[in-house]
Amino acid sequence: MSEMNKQSSVVPMAIVATLFFILGFATWLNGSLMPFLQQILQLSPFQASLIIFSFYIAVTFTALPSAMIIRKVGYKNGMALGMATMMVAGLLFIPAAKTQIFALFLFAQLVMGAGQTLLQTAVNPYVVRIGPEESAAVRVSIMGILNKGAGVVAPIVFTALILSDFKGFVGKELSQTDIDAMANGLILPYLGMAIFIGILGFAVTKMPLPELIDDDVDEQKPGQVKEALSHPSLALGIVALFVYVAVEVIAGDTIGSFALSLGVEKYSVMTSYTMGCMVLGYFLGILLIPRVLSQQTALTISAVLGCVLTLAIVTGSNETVFISTLFGLKSVLPDTLLLIAVLGFANAIVWPAVWPLALSGLGKLTSVGSGLLVMGIAGGAFGPLFWGLASGGVKSAEAQQMAYIVMLPCYLFILFYAVKGHKMKSWK
Repeated sequence: MSEMNKQSSVVPMAIVATLFFILGFATWLNGSLMPFLQQILQLSPFQASLIIFSFYIAVTFTALPSAMIIRKVGYKNGMALGMATMMVAGLLFIPAAKTQIFALFLFAQLVMGAGQTLLQTAVNPYVVRIGPEESAAVRVSIMGILNKGAGVVAPIVFTALILSDFKGFVGKELSQTDIDAMANGLILPYLGMAIFIGILGFAVTKMPLPELIDDDVDEQKPGQVKEALSHPSLALGIVALFVYVAVEVIAGDTIGSFALSLGVEKYSVMTSYTMGCMVLGYFLGILLIPRVLSQQTALTISAVLGCVLTLAIVTGSNETVFISTLFGLKSVLPDTLLLIAVLGFANAIVWPAVWPLALSGLGKLTSVGSGLLVMGIAGGAFGPLFWGLASGGVKSAEAQQMAYIVMLPCYLFILFYAVKGHKMKSWK
């Protein structure tokens, strides 16, 4: 274990909590950014999905380099470097908005994803190791709620700062003047975010955050990865997390684009609905697991609910507003749109349930298995991409609605893993 100074962990935990909120804010801002750029740049659903792809593919390819950087500079400096990279990404949005060149937006997203990965690599170990080991699970849950809670706030802030002056633009043929005005609306908010993250990154280097000291461990042997993957529960768990992150990001980040195709004026806040349902799922998970439900049972229920909701989404009517009426929502929204948001509730338990099932029985290979499981985040890059391809590149609401069928095989695989996959001890 790390050698931690015997001091109160309240201040360090507050710092880490702030960083988790920032991570969630920057991540789930994509749900508003995607349809916004789709509107002003006249993108197809597939082109719009590249905005999310650029962000998550950076996470995939910079994970190992990030770990190497942390070993060189330490965890505390790693956090600062991660935030410095995110600051640069925020500044890159300014020339992208000025020129309205799609490739620049994609590059800014790529840099943002790289900065996020470095920050995540540095900050995640603190959650487990900054306090008593027996309460680590509680801290992980709290950080998860903060991360998803930021997903509720981010779209609302985006809408208030960027879209508040552009009411009535949905479904309208935009002139170049309108497009310029909307694109320029990105400049001050992203400049402000870059400055804030930069100041916070500098402040972290001066804050009383104890440096983690890793135990001396043997270098990872080449055969360990192959040995770990010989365990079906782990190999199938990696796939389960890949398809899970794919559906999580589809539900959180494509809902705004679908709302835009339906002519919903406040399309940019729809991610807040999905994240709100996800936070509710987190709270129920903390209350019910393992007191009432086992991890396996909770995972099974989540997968079945995901399958049912997916079928309801692709077969439902975009005219029916029963759910909005039933719950007295101020904005009357189509049921299909709200069912996508409820997927957040179905998805909430999957990540924390798969991890222990996948790592069970690995023993000395647990750390290798954990590193392999993190690779499942790559699903976030490909989920929206498959959704965009399934829509056939057509902007119609009907085509985008049917594209959600790509989630069905994902939930079916999660169901297989919950019922059988995690129990498999060999491939024979």
